[in-house]
Amino acid sequence: MSYIQAGGIIAYPTSTLPGLGCMPTSEGLDRLFELKSRSSDKPVSLGVASLDQVRHMVEIHPEIEVFLSEFPRGSLSVIYPSKHILDTRIGGHSVAIRVFDHPIARQLAEMVGPITATSANEAGEEPALTVRDAAKELGLKEIAILDGNRVTGPGSTFVKFDFNSTDSLVTVIREGVVPTRDVVTWWKNRR
Repeated sequence: MSYIQAGGIIAYPTSTLPGLGCMPTSEGLDRLFELKSRSSDKPVSLGVASLDQVRHMVEIHPEIEVFLSEFPRGSLSVIYPSKHILDTRIGGHSVAIRVFDHPIARQLAEMVGPITATSANEAGEEPALTVRDAAKELGLKEIAILDGNRVTGPGSTFVKFDFNSTDSLVTVIREGVVPTRDVVTWWKNRR
């Protein structure tokens, strides 16, 4: 854990694809975006052990907490409005946050706080299916690998809510492990 706290980047298991994590500091994000060859205008999400870790950072509408409780933990990344302007590489005015399910990812977030939760691959490349393969492809050292197997299939489903309209809306930004129809159906039938 001291490696990531000192600004290192680690590969770690999640319930979907292997993750690439750093502390969301300016220096950590510099290293992460360089390693991934990712454009700085394409923000990465954050992973947490619980939403309590980010209540100081984002607005969490009570309906979203109910929504999240109805789907498998770790399967959704929700885009929340920020309470103050954040580094644009994690969203600026809004940030995507995923509550981890995988025990190693949860333990990591419990120990160090929110970390980046982007897939462990270079931009534009197919993500590796194991943490070790991802770390090897990225040239990470042994100290930067939290080994463990993933539990399920594709990445998390990214959703965004609009509570400003008369009929609150949900939009699926990227379909992943939770199908769009499941998200929309639950949202329409929530009352």
